Amino acid sequence: MSLARYKQKRRFEETPEPEGGKANGGELRFVIQKHDASRLHYDFRLEMEGVLKSWAVPKGPSTDPAVKRLAMMVEDHPYDYRNFEGIIPEGNYGAGTVIVWDEGTYEPIEAVTSKAAQQKLLLKQLKSGSLKFTLHGKKLKGEFALVHTKGRGDNAWLLIKHRDKYAKETDVTLKDKSVVSGKTLEKVATTSHRIYGETTEQPDTSIKKKVPVKKTPAKKAATKAKANAVVKKAFPKTVSPMLATLVEKPFDEEGWLYEIKWDGYRAVAMMHKGQAELLSRNNKSFNDKFYPVYQAIQQWGIDAIVDGEIVVANKEGVSNFSSLQNWRSEADGDLYYYVFDILWLNGKDVTGLPLQQRRQLLKSVLPKEESLIRMSENFDATATEFLEAAAKMGLEGVIAKKADSLYLPGERSREWLKIKTGKRHEVVIGGFTQNKGSSKLFSSLLVGVFENGKLQYTGKIGTGFTTAMQKEMMKLFQPLVTAKAPFTEIPDVNKPSRFRPDPPHATATWLKPQLVCEVSYTEITTDGVMRHPSFEGMREDKKARDVKREVAVAVEEVKDEKSSKLHAQKVLVKGQKSERKTLLNPSEETQVRKVNGHELTFTNLDKLYWPKEKIAKRELINYYYQVAPYMLPYLKNRPQSLNRFPNGVTGHAFYQKDVTGKVPDWVELFPYHSKDDKEDKNFMVCTDDAGLLYMANLGCIEINPWSSTIDKPDYPDWCIIDLDPGKKTTFNQVIEAARVTHDLLEAAEIPNYCKTSGSTGMHIYIPLAAKYTYEQSKEFARLIVTLVQGQMPSLTSIERQVSARKGKLYLDFLQNRPQATLAAPYSVRPKPQASVSMPLHWEEVQKGLKVTDFTIANAMERLKQQGDLFKPVLGKGIAMQKALSRLQAL
Repeated sequence: MSLARYKQKRRFEETPEPEGGKANGGELRFVIQKHDASRLHYDFRLEMEGVLKSWAVPKGPSTDPAVKRLAMMVEDHPYDYRNFEGIIPEGNYGAGTVIVWDEGTYEPIEAVTSKAAQQKLLLKQLKSGSLKFTLHGKKLKGEFALVHTKGRGDNAWLLIKHRDKYAKETDVTLKDKSVVSGKTLEKVATTSHRIYGETTEQPDTSIKKKVPVKKTPAKKAATKAKANAVVKKAFPKTVSPMLATLVEKPFDEEGWLYEIKWDGYRAVAMMHKGQAELLSRNNKSFNDKFYPVYQAIQQWGIDAIVDGEIVVANKEGVSNFSSLQNWRSEADGDLYYYVFDILWLNGKDVTGLPLQQRRQLLKSVLPKEESLIRMSENFDATATEFLEAAAKMGLEGVIAKKADSLYLPGERSREWLKIKTGKRHEVVIGGFTQNKGSSKLFSSLLVGVFENGKLQYTGKIGTGFTTAMQKEMMKLFQPLVTAKAPFTEIPDVNKPSRFRPDPPHATATWLKPQLVCEVSYTEITTDGVMRHPSFEGMREDKKARDVKREVAVAVEEVKDEKSSKLHAQKVLVKGQKSERKTLLNPSEETQVRKVNGHELTFTNLDKLYWPKEKIAKRELINYYYQVAPYMLPYLKNRPQSLNRFPNGVTGHAFYQKDVTGKVPDWVELFPYHSKDDKEDKNFMVCTDDAGLLYMANLGCIEINPWSSTIDKPDYPDWCIIDLDPGKKTTFNQVIEAARVTHDLLEAAEIPNYCKTSGSTGMHIYIPLAAKYTYEQSKEFARLIVTLVQGQMPSLTSIERQVSARKGKLYLDFLQNRPQATLAAPYSVRPKPQASVSMPLHWEEVQKGLKVTDFTIANAMERLKQQGDLFKPVLGKGIAMQKALSRLQAL
C-alpha cells in the first residue's frame, strides 16, 4: 500500500506525526483516534498489508445496532501512526489535538487461520465494499461492519455495530479519555510536553525547590505567607480558608482570573497518610452530611490540603443552595466538589506560590477517573461578559482573583474579589413572628448581623420557606427560645410602613442568636434594613458571631495596574446527565423521602436482610430506587403478589395478596373475589417508583407482577417457559435445556428472550403484546415444552406432581395461568449473595454461567453498560397461529 498521499500532505520538519513504521508479525491491529481539528471527529484505522486503512467518522462509533455512522475513507496512514498522540501544530494538515481513544486487535468475522489469509479476505471485502470484522478493544468489542454506501460520494461508508452481547444503546463516546495516557483532548492540549520543536513547562508536583514569584503589594499578611518560597511544613490540624472581598461592580483588568461563584458550602479537604477529613470554613465536619464527597476524597489517594466548594448542580450545571441545604442522600441531587486551590502537598506548604502555579499543581493531582471532584475552571471572558453570562444562567456571581496572589489562610484579601449577580447576605436569626389567625408555624423571621459584638436588626423575612422547611426549622428554634430580645434595638413587628401601612397583628418569639441563614434582597434602606428579603436556606457552615454586615467596596480601591496576562480556560459549566445513585443516606435508621409526590417513611434501615453477606434493608431499597427506570416497564399497572420478608432471608416470610385497608390512599388497587370466603378483596397495583419502593419497605425482597396489566387483565404481555431444576439437576443442565428450547424456537422463527431466575433456574419469555388469552398462552407453552421434553427425555419432565418428576428438570408451562407470578426482570431474590433475576444475551447462556454472577452489588453496573436487554419482550408480539404451524412442522 502506498503512503504517497499521506506524505504529500505533511511537512515532517514541522509536525510530530510519524513517517512510517513496520508492522509486526502478530495479530492485526486497529486504532481509533479522537481528533480535534477544524471539526471534532474520530479516525478509525485498520491494519492491512503494513499500513492503516483509515476512515474519518464525524460522530464517532456507536455500539447501538440501530445507529449507522457515516465514515469517510481517507488516505492510508503509516503503521506507527497507531501510537500517535499529541498536537499537530497550526498551519499543518489536520492541525489540532489527537488522543488514542481506543486500540486493540481485530480479525474478520469469517474464521480464517493465518494472518496472511485474514488480510487477503479483508482486502477482498474492502474491494467489494463490505468489511465485516470483530474488534477486541478496550472500549469497542464484538462484531462491526463497514459498508460502502452510494449517493454520498465515492469515499462514503457506514460503520455499523452488529447485534451481539456487546451491543448497547448507551453513548460510548462519553468515555472521553485516551486508553494510552488516560488524558482527555483538553488535558493533552494544555499539558502536552511536546508541541513539536519545544517543550511546555510543567508544574513540579514533587516541589523540590523554591519557585520565584512576582511580589504582590507589601502587606503584613503577605509577609506571613513567606512569599517567593515553598517550605517544608508538618501537616496542620486545621486550616482557615482565605476569603474574598465584595465589590460593587465588575471591572476589566489584565492579571485577574475569573471563576464561578458557587452557591454552596465552602469546604477544605485534608488528606494525609490514608486518612481524610472534609471540613467547613468554621472547622465543622462534613464527613457524614456529604458522605459521597467524603468517600471521594478518601479514594483520591493524595497527601494534600485542597480548598473548594460543595454544591448540588441541576442539569444545566447551575448550583442551588436550597437543594444543597435540603440534601440528605444522592436521590436529592448530584453532589459535586469543585476545587479551586491547593495549600499543602507532599509535606510542603505551597501557599507562598502564586495562584497560577498552585492551580497547575492542583490540576496535576486531580483524580484521573471520572469523579464528583472537579476543577473549578477559569473562563475566557472579561469580568463584565462573565457576570452577564452568569446572571443569564442563574449563577450567584463571579470570583475574581489576582493571577499572582498568594494564599492567605483566614484573611479577607482584596486580591480575591466576589462580584454578585444579585444581592445576598448571611444573617443571624434572632426570633420569629406569628400573625394572628395564621395557620403557619411562624409568619416571618427576625434577623440581624453582628456589629462590635452586638446584634443589629436588619429586617423581617416572610417568604421563601415551605411548610416542610418550617417544621424542620421549628425543631432548631425550640431549644433556643428566650425571654430576652437579642437585638440592640427591639424591632416593632407591628410597625406600619410605606410598604405595609396596615400590618397584621403579630407576636414575637425571641431566640438566642446562634442560627445563621442566607437571604436574598433588592436593596438596603438608609436605616440598614433589607427590602423584599426572601429566605434562601439555613447555613450550617458559618458561626453566628462571624456574620457581619458586608459592604461592597469601590472597584477603584482594588484595581492594581501591576498585572499579568489573563489566563483563559473554558466556557461555562454544563451539567451532565447522571445515573440514579442512592435514595437513602448511610446513617439514619428511619428516613422520610418524597417520591412521585408521596411521602414515604422508610424504617429499620440497618436491619440485616442478608446477615451472612452484611446486606441491610437500606441497600435493598437503594437498589430498587436505582433500578426502577429499567424495571418499571415490567411492573407498571400490574397487580402484585407481595412476598414479604420483614426480618430478612433468615426470618419468617409470607405471601400477601389482599391489601384492602392496609395501604395508603394513593396506592392503586385491583379487585378480586375470593372463592374461599366469598369476600371482595384487592391486589396492590404498582404504578410508579413510589409503589415499587413502598413494596420494598414492606420487606418485599422479590417483586412478583402479573403477566397482564389492569387495562387488559385477561391478556398477558408475554408467554413464559420456566425451567425449574429438580434435586438431581445441575445449573449446567438448566443451561443445556435453555439452549435446546432456544434452538427450537429459533428454528420456528419465534423471538425469545432469557433471564436467570435469580434462584436456581432460568426463564424464557416470548412476546405476545396482549393479543391472546392466558389459556391460549398456556397451551402454546404446553406444545413448546412437549417438543423440548421429546428431545431431552432423560433430563426433563413436564409432570405437574413433584414426585412424578423423579428429580428431573421441570419444564413449567403452567406459569401462564391467570394471577400466576414470577420474579420480575431485575428483581432481587431472597437467596445467597442477594442474587438478581438478570436478562442475558443468548451468547452468554453457556456452561460455566452461575446464578450468583448477577447480584445486588453488580447489577446496576451491568445495566449501565448493556442497557435493558429484555425490552423486546414488551414489543411486537408473535403471530401465534403462524408460530404454531412452524412448530408443528418441525
